[in-house]
Amino acid sequence: MKLHYSILIQWSDEDQCYIVSLPEFGKYARTHGDTYEEAVKNAREVLELLIEDNNNLPQPNIYQSVVAT
Repeated sequence: MKLHYSILIQWSDEDQCYIVSLPEFGKYARTHGDTYEEAVKNAREVLELLIEDNNNLPQPNIYQSVVAT
């Protein structure tokens, strides 16, 4: 089963690192990384743990893509 959850990565000047949010899992589902690549890696690990430990998974957010012509 493939699950498609959102990962939001933003640079934080205050923390001097990338802050990662997993919106479908609430405001406390967060991690970080000193590099973008590390932030992605940490996000995947947290997401895997959330999926593994959660019997009642939230619905993934669905975003419509907009293609400029």
